Amino acid sequence: MPRRRGWEVLPSTLAPVEVRREEERDHLAVRAVQLAAFGGGDHARVVVDLVDDLRTIPGCVSLVAVTDDEVVGHIMFTTSLLDAPKRLVEVQVLSPVGVLPAAQGRGVGSALIRRGLELLQERAVPLAFLEGAPGYYSRFGFEPGGELGFRKPSLRIPDAAFQVMCFPAYEPWMTGTLVYSEVFWRHDAVGLREPDPRIGNTLSGPSGGGEH
Repeated sequence: MPRRRGWEVLPSTLAPVEVRREEERDHLAVRAVQLAAFGGGDHARVVVDLVDDLRTIPGCVSLVAVTDDEVVGHIMFTTSLLDAPKRLVEVQVLSPVGVLPAAQGRGVGSALIRRGLELLQERAVPLAFLEGAPGYYSRFGFEPGGELGFRKPSLRIPDAAFQVMCFPAYEPWMTGTLVYSEVFWRHDAVGLREPDPRIGNTLSGPSGGGEH
């Protein structure tokens, strides 16, 4: 099947997956996806409540992956601020991304991330940040933020987990501290708290569930 804009072919099954904007009718399915992707415990409930509030942020990019008319994955990018010396700069934060357990390992998360990054570049976004596993996100072009002169918003974020992607709209003066939107702080979804033995500590924050 030839690739069309917004579509990917999953490598293990050759089943097409459509990546499109989330619609209101998808909200319950997205909640189910994120609950399942993050293990269904307390952390998962934080993530789904976070998603509900992130939708209210202007400029939010919320995408779903659909195959056989079923929502199997979800990703969000939302506006935060970079406190640069010259002025505040609007940037985007990737969080969360989740895939149903039955659809994991087939490239669904990758398709969501790639499409989201394409949309950010089209909107002339200069930078995208995340907290997550560097071994996974580096394949998309994310780099350690500290090594490029950016400062993480919380000391609870491991240095390796604080990552950034620079788009063509980025300019060298755009450096400084990432300031998460108030929604992330309200849900205490920044950095690591005490390790939870049920979910492990392979990720910082709620960036990803199920593709690592």
